[in-house]
Amino acid sequence: MQLFAGALDGLLVPDDLPDGFVAADTDGLVRVFNRAAVTLTGIPADDALGRPFDEVLPLRTVDGRDWWRLTDPYGGLSIRTGHREAQLFLPDDPEQDDPEAGTELLVTARYQRRDGRSTPVTGLVVALRGTQARRRRERRQSDLIATVAHELRSPLTSVKGFTATLLARWDRFTDDQKRMMLQTVDADADRVVRLIAELLDVARLDSGRMELHRVPVDLRELITDQVRACVAQGVPEETFRTRIPRGLPPVAADPDKLRQVLANLLENAVRHGGGTVTIEVRAELGPDASAGAGSRHRPDPQGCSDRPHPDSLHTEGVSSVAVAVSDEGPGIPEDQLNRVFTRFWRGGRRGGTGLGLSIVKGLVEAHGGLVSVGNGPDGGARFRFTLPVA
Repeated sequence: MQLFAGALDGLLVPDDLPDGFVAADTDGLVRVFNRAAVTLTGIPADDALGRPFDEVLPLRTVDGRDWWRLTDPYGGLSIRTGHREAQLFLPDDPEQDDPEAGTELLVTARYQRRDGRSTPVTGLVVALRGTQARRRRERRQSDLIATVAHELRSPLTSVKGFTATLLARWDRFTDDQKRMMLQTVDADADRVVRLIAELLDVARLDSGRMELHRVPVDLRELITDQVRACVAQGVPEETFRTRIPRGLPPVAADPDKLRQVLANLLENAVRHGGGTVTIEVRAELGPDASAGAGSRHRPDPQGCSDRPHPDSLHTEGVSSVAVAVSDEGPGIPEDQLNRVFTRFWRGGRRGGTGLGLSIVKGLVEAHGGLVSVGNGPDGGARFRFTLPVA
């Protein structure tokens, strides 16, 4: 067991490892059985240490076969270095015929050989993981597929229905009727395209492959342009009110992704809120600067109070900029606030894919910022996010 001791001394403590760690010596006797292994298997460490590894962990395959007999770590092919992760079962009772009645584990094995391959095995290292995380991931994927299928079915059914009707009875419809049907098909096609684009964004954010091209961005200019885009789409100009101090420092952000964040928040406020949509921007001092400036310049957690904030004359020490988007609608029920940024959450029945706010959270955090949601003191939802200054 000196091989294991030499590798572990001064580097790590087995009990600190997040996964189960089991090590056997040249004779196949268990010498290390860490705390995570105890938790996963329910076997006390004192009962495991000093016993043969295959007695301590009588692992079975899905079809009930003895995994150790199949792999034969100490007597098998001398060129093997171990086994990839496998789904195995640790029976509660070794005499049970049904292996799935025991504890399901994900098991990885590595063989230690003193001089590399083609020499006898001097030690066996086994890593154990629970299956809860994998099951949660599979359940999320299953829910995602089911939801996407449902979201695609509605617009595609409409597209199929209208196009089939037009092809079969083209001469029976007036020009106005044809135009109405084609406009509906066009709108539903746009809905499908947007859903697919947002799903791709979600996939990139989940995998960490979302590319950001950060440059200094003038928030006043970007917000103004985004409000104009909403007005061009038919939203009354008086719907929006902006509060943006002059001399605001630029933020380090990807302009296209930041436009996407603002577009989603403004669209959400217009569609699900009501009344005036207010966009407020505040410069926030860093912890060192705010401690020196006193309570007069502390960052406002809601980004909406009337306390003084750094302006064009007080930008020294500013570390981030906060943007708050609020509406005058009914707000969000308290028991729903923790679900707002989850995928396919909808605060109402007024369209939308249910992915926009999830993407907002992912994009803001990818920039190194924070995003939060709450209800204003007079009602209405309030979304707030921060971005670091350039």
